[in-house]
Amino acid sequence: MGRIEWAMWANEQALASGLILITGGIVAVAGQFKGWPFAAYAIGAGVLVCLLEYPRGKRKRGSTMERCGQKYMTAVVKVFGPLTRNYYVRAILHAVLAVPAGFLLSTILGTVCLGIASGIYLLAAIRGEEWSPIEQKPPERPQLGGGTIKQPPAMPPPRPPAEARKKPPLEEAGHTNPVAVTAEAE
Repeated sequence: MGRIEWAMWANEQALASGLILITGGIVAVAGQFKGWPFAAYAIGAGVLVCLLEYPRGKRKRGSTMERCGQKYMTAVVKVFGPLTRNYYVRAILHAVLAVPAGFLLSTILGTVCLGIASGIYLLAAIRGEEWSPIEQKPPERPQLGGGTIKQPPAMPPPRPPAEARKKPPLEEAGHTNPVAVTAEAE
């Protein structure tokens, strides 16, 4: 059994919690709940978390499925360098972003989920994981002949001797028809 890559779990958890924060914030702002400025903050924090967490990190082993349009956000995340690659920084950032949103009932679920993501990121950082971008593979050139044969054969295939390969004429073949055939002429 392989090692668990905690950062993959934390990424999914944080992205979902960002969406939950946005949803709860929209509900509170639209309903003009008491303390709706906290909901406006939750919308901003949720958008920031979603932008940071949208690009998946590359796994150490195996392949990583890239999200649709991830390459554009990957470039933005790469610009910030160690601030976005280090999971200690992400754990602290998510914990700090979660606190103000916890003062409103409609955003408390997003706050709890973001706190869980922060804890998982802390575990990933302790285990020595770090975010690295998914690199694009260069397109493979098509090979002639279906790509199954690398080199043509160097030696011809073995054949029986020439006299064994000759076909005997039909009269000498020794084939006789067991059913008598008669031709009727009109």
